Amino acid sequence: MKQKVVVITGGSSGIGKALAVHFGERGAKIVITGRNKEALDKAVLDLKRKNIQVLPFVADVSKEEDNKSMAEEAIAHFGKIDILINNAGISMRALFEEVDLDVVKKVMDINFYGALYATKYCLPEIIKNKGTVVGISSIAGYRGLPARTGYSASKFALQGFLEVLRTEMLYKGVNVLTACPGFTTSNIRRTALAADGSRQGESPRNEADMMSAEECAEYIYNAVKRRKKILVLTNLGKFTVFMNKFFPLLMDKLTYKVMAKEENAPLTGQ
Repeated sequence: MKQKVVVITGGSSGIGKALAVHFGERGAKIVITGRNKEALDKAVLDLKRKNIQVLPFVADVSKEEDNKSMAEEAIAHFGKIDILINNAGISMRALFEEVDLDVVKKVMDINFYGALYATKYCLPEIIKNKGTVVGISSIAGYRGLPARTGYSASKFALQGFLEVLRTEMLYKGVNVLTACPGFTTSNIRRTALAADGSRQGESPRNEADMMSAEECAEYIYNAVKRRKKILVLTNLGKFTVFMNKFFPLLMDKLTYKVMAKEENAPLTGQ
């Protein structure tokens, strides 16, 4: 990874920041984006303390023009782009019958269109350098989760896009990785949107039992290094993908039961 230029959207916290550290400590030059300048500046200070070359860029991934400007700034500053990690994301929790549709649209704009825009403007450089495009998806991109309408839909859409891109890039030397973490410790559940678009607040799940963002970043780094196509993390995640493929009706009931156990879940337990 020495001298590789790695762009990470949503790089100021969670998995994104852990990826910035992991790639940066191995010699990569890092570009991180985020909407919150204060959080971005704090992440930059942390990275520079580790002697990592980093360029921050305040951007809203849901805005096409911000992504275009980000790619242009990365090339102007570092001279190229080798790897793009589409990490920026947001979640939500509400039953479809109760959710404001603007909430679903906002999640789609960030999780799906954000990756679409960033990839569109970074791709010419990545093709030139025979680099890698990474999409941070989720087990929710394989198995629809009740009360996560917008989130699951966005991840299914993202995985469809990445599959198309992977096929189109087959003979152009570009690797496309679909990375699907299971439940991972991050702030995504605290910033998740409720039915009316307000922030959920405290996580409804026990974060202590989850994979850490740093461990997740290590798996993704190794997958990029080996130019893997698909990465599904955690035993529960692998079990879910397997069972959903062969026993979808059973998984409807199992998934409902598990998600209904969340604190203040909008589902009625069975």
